[in-house]
Amino acid sequence: MKMSATSIRVGHILDLDGTLCRVHWAHHVTPGKGNACMQTKLKNLKTGAITDKRFRSDERVEKIALDEKEMEWLYKDATGYHFMDHSSYEQIALSPDVAGEGIDSYLISGLHVGVSFYEGNPVGITLPTTVNLLVVETQPGIKRATASASPKPATLETGLVVQVPQFVEKGDRVKVNTETGEYLERI
Repeated sequence: MKMSATSIRVGHILDLDGTLCRVHWAHHVTPGKGNACMQTKLKNLKTGAITDKRFRSDERVEKIALDEKEMEWLYKDATGYHFMDHSSYEQIALSPDVAGEGIDSYLISGLHVGVSFYEGNPVGITLPTTVNLLVVETQPGIKRATASASPKPATLETGLVVQVPQFVEKGDRVKVNTETGEYLERI
């Protein structure tokens, strides 16, 4: 399926001259002079090599249609990340290369993720847009501090550290955006 280069997002699988590449990083660049472009970091699915590639904003790229299954994360061990398909109870293990970078920051027991398959082989994971995580450590709040003026660091149950408002305390659950790693709200 052809799409505009400005539609490229992290996790997409692109066909570049017969080579399948996963997008690991994408940023839309709009310089003061000249044409806008998409700056990307692509990982070759066969060789594992990561390359930088810039696409013109008017360029069209081939996005690979993938089969997507919803699966539940079970655990991580030396062989990789283990997921289970609820309909067939089949379990698969994905290597850290296939799972993607930074996934440990959001995986909690029972989390449902989308696992992408190409020709029967898993090629990537799509996390939910937000996850709810428990605050395990944070500093006490400052009295009379406004919520937006003075954020403080909080360590979550997965080890992720995010900036939260002063009213968030140890034991609270917070919603975190998985794309940006930012605090959204207390639950």
